[in-house]
Amino acid sequence: MSLANQVPDFSALRVAVVGDLIADHYLQGRPSRLSREAPVMILQFVSEQIGGGGAANMALNLWALGARTRLIGAVGHDSSSKGLLEVLGASGLATDDLLQVEGWITPTKTRVLGAEPRRTTQQMLRIDREPEAPLDDESVAAICERVRSLKGEVDVLLISDYGYGTVGGPLAEAALELQKSGISVVLDPRHSMRQFAGITAMTPNLSELARCAGKRTEELEDPDALRAAAQAFLEDRDLRYLMVTMGNRGMTLFDRDEYKRGVHVGSSGSEEVIDVSGAGDTAAATFALALATGVDGASAMRMANASAGVVVMESGTAVCGASKLRAALPKAPMPVELEAGD
Repeated sequence: MSLANQVPDFSALRVAVVGDLIADHYLQGRPSRLSREAPVMILQFVSEQIGGGGAANMALNLWALGARTRLIGAVGHDSSSKGLLEVLGASGLATDDLLQVEGWITPTKTRVLGAEPRRTTQQMLRIDREPEAPLDDESVAAICERVRSLKGEVDVLLISDYGYGTVGGPLAEAALELQKSGISVVLDPRHSMRQFAGITAMTPNLSELARCAGKRTEELEDPDALRAAAQAFLEDRDLRYLMVTMGNRGMTLFDRDEYKRGVHVGSSGSEEVIDVSGAGDTAAATFALALATGVDGASAMRMANASAGVVVMESGTAVCGASKLRAALPKAPMPVELEAGD
């Protein structure tokens, strides 16, 4: 188990992200007074911005870590897509592989934030604007063809599933073709865990694994129950790794050989968590890159945990670049074998 504090050089890696793109819309205000119309706070407008969420956030994290990154997915012809494309372009990410679909609503999460001057910003309300139906079959087929065309052009494929229809059976077939050609494939799932098999890794949270296993989330808080569910899923889906994220309780990694019993790492960063938005995207991106450089699974999970600990200290869907990861990794907890339950 190599647990050195050195962050690999990711600049030689060619990575593609495919999945559901989300526009993260932020409205920030300063508390002013109570409204006379209703018992609600009035915020004085301060600022407005668009950020990348979902697959876009994953790609921005990969780019910040230094990997050569491509992003594949769909957006609509709306104001949210315009803002999202501008954000991606400003970062340096190419948008050539993004489909603009007529009639499609770009999934948009509007977060209303408030804070007094020199105080930590707090999220007060979130409004989601979502498509009325999943992405159409023709667009999904076009995305799958772009994924198939990646053979020989990338080292890693990351798949970001937020349940908007990009990720499903057709994409699972295309991803497996890439895996068989020698490309590492990592899925960060929402509803698609059962549709994928034979890939390198999945990075579900505890609730997603529990739902897939037909269990209540509380049941898998017992280490023995978690181990049993993870081992059964690894065998059934023919995976190399299953990294389960658990919020403020850290992460646990399983494979069918070295980490069969599970290796756990406590959460990284200070106790003053500001915003957990997008931390799972950051963790999955870092984990996949680290594995692709030849780092062992436990060390890759530790890096993922450290990077997630960085972004939850910032407001909004932040990214963890290589310099931040280098600073955070020496302070990150060491993995330990998952203990038996009571």
